[in-house]
Amino acid sequence: MISRAFRGAAPATVVGLGGLLFWELSLLIINPEGFVLPAPSGIIAAFFDNFEEIWVASRNTGFIVITGLVGGVALGVLWALLVSRFRLANETLTPLAISLNAIPIIALAPIFNAWYGLLSPVSNQAIVVILVFFPVFINTTKGLTDVGATEIELMRSYAASSWQVARTVRIPNAMPFFFTALKIASSLAVIGAIVAEYFGGRQDALGPLIVQNAGLTRYTEAWAAVLAGSVMGIVLFVASGIFERVSMPWKPDAETIGA
Repeated sequence: MISRAFRGAAPATVVGLGGLLFWELSLLIINPEGFVLPAPSGIIAAFFDNFEEIWVASRNTGFIVITGLVGGVALGVLWALLVSRFRLANETLTPLAISLNAIPIIALAPIFNAWYGLLSPVSNQAIVVILVFFPVFINTTKGLTDVGATEIELMRSYAASSWQVARTVRIPNAMPFFFTALKIASSLAVIGAIVAEYFGGRQDALGPLIVQNAGLTRYTEAWAAVLAGSVMGIVLFVASGIFERVSMPWKPDAETIGA
């Protein structure tokens, strides 16, 4: 399994390293003056030179990301279960979810800061919850409701209750949809947390660190903080994939399907 994972990651790794090499060589050849996009080598060097400051900022931002992600996922799954089970919930909660998704996050950040306080983590957590909620809700609802009529009829022929139908048919069917949404939501949580930090929250976090360094034209340090956010998003994405494999051991690998 480990060798298969390495083989699957090899093409993306080669392309990524090739892109970084092209980036490095392009700046070395062009040598632009005052260019705001430093070379990858400079960004990596700044990352390790300022590692302690970036680590503290990553921990503070990571707290917002993890708590907001857990809250948004839990809320999205709960609403999906209600919508798939009760018709009244579908008629009321689905339009409300669509309305929440249509609200610009940037517009909500100042309002939440006024409600909970400029330095309170609750406002930034709320931003992440709203951003994560919708993809989890929509995808999980799709999986819970997109079930074959034959399977439902078979369960009802055995006098299965609604909960038994949900536990044995609907929830297993919804799990691939849920984990697809979780992978998307893990990246959105990092983006939402950092953007929300531009408007308030702790100053020793990734968002303020990026803004402060960019404002002082310390672009290499600013991109080092961006790199930390990218690493956080990649770690969460990989963790989602591992969680998916553990939760669905019956799911065949893509290599097995193609064989």
